[in-house]
Amino acid sequence: MARIVLATMGSLGDLHPMIALGLGLRERGHSIVINTWSGYREKVESLGIEFAPLRPDVDIDDRELHARAMDARTGPEFVIKELILPNIRAMYDDVMAATEGADILINGEIVYVGDAVARTRHIKWISSCLAPLTMFSSHDPNVYPQASWVFDLLRPMPVAFHNALFGVMRWTIRDWFEPYRKFRKELGLSEDHDPVFTDKFAPLLHLAMFSRVLGEPQPDWPPQTVQTGTCFFDESETSQLQPELAEFLEQGEPPIVFTLGSAAVLDARDFFDESIAAAKVLNKRAVVLYGRDCPRPHGLNRDIVGFEYAPYSLIFPRAACVVHQAGVGTASQVLRAGVPAVIVPFSHDQPDNAARCRRQGAAIIVNRDNYNRKTAAKAIEAILSNADYQSNATRLASIVLSENGILTACNAIENVLNPAR
Repeated sequence: MARIVLATMGSLGDLHPMIALGLGLRERGHSIVINTWSGYREKVESLGIEFAPLRPDVDIDDRELHARAMDARTGPEFVIKELILPNIRAMYDDVMAATEGADILINGEIVYVGDAVARTRHIKWISSCLAPLTMFSSHDPNVYPQASWVFDLLRPMPVAFHNALFGVMRWTIRDWFEPYRKFRKELGLSEDHDPVFTDKFAPLLHLAMFSRVLGEPQPDWPPQTVQTGTCFFDESETSQLQPELAEFLEQGEPPIVFTLGSAAVLDARDFFDESIAAAKVLNKRAVVLYGRDCPRPHGLNRDIVGFEYAPYSLIFPRAACVVHQAGVGTASQVLRAGVPAVIVPFSHDQPDNAARCRRQGAAIIVNRDNYNRKTAAKAIEAILSNADYQSNATRLASIVLSENGILTACNAIENVLNPAR
């Protein structure tokens, strides 16, 4: 059996699919290492999976850092220019250490050293992504956070237009990657290597680990891409609903659930206070998941309850609708649960994920800067009063449930390990 290293960084939405994949591969007898931020060590090791640290060693509870990273206009630039690239050599050293004795490396989206490690170690390399945005398809254009409404309007433009747009985007950010080119040169590797748009796809296999509900395969995807569907993992694997929450869910009609995932929640601003006020305007029961070690919001009562966390797979199917930020992990859980959503996207892939859910007829989008008790109540009322949203959500859930992301991904990986299969 093989020793497989899974290298990833980001929020729990980035970590959980790798955990799910790791557990699936372990069941098949493989030895698994998860290479990620040290703040996730306890979570990884509690599942009996070997852990290896990965720099930049970000404090997963740093609110100021998350506020900068989640800024719609400057967040992606901050992550790439100030977090990843200044630490590219340290990242490489850590992945090299993690892959000692390994047979294969599988890396996530912003672990830019996959190609370099695979070439140096002479091991097999598989790349992966979790959202359609990072496939950069001109046939299925994305909505980008810097000006989401503009990109939404430009979506119907022809393929040639979007090809040209990608060319402009690559030229615009080329200077960002001077530290990356210097790093490659020091290793004796080609400096002409694009870790974002064109050269991030491993030649043996690229795993597109998202549902076809969010994005179908496109003609300009690399031919070695296998779309797996979502690899689901949440804490229902190790915990249940809190007794108080379970009792609340049994006592009345399905509630509205408000959540901001694991990253945006650290820059929530007044999201939860305004959400509670919206639920009161509508006279609706609600559950507010306000985040671990985060301030308890004001205004909770017998009908509007708050908890730091609840496993999404256990609470979302019991909701009337979910109000969330459209991180791909949260969005995928909502789609699997078969409930409609009001989406308040922050940054990165979230505006694109939100637009894709809206195009499927299962969501309404409210701009983050315009989110308040009035706009939230209006959107929630529109969702709950139109049966089409629930009907569409039910239809999409049947598709998500028919996909077996873990099985498909494990089969594809083992085909790389043993081409004779």
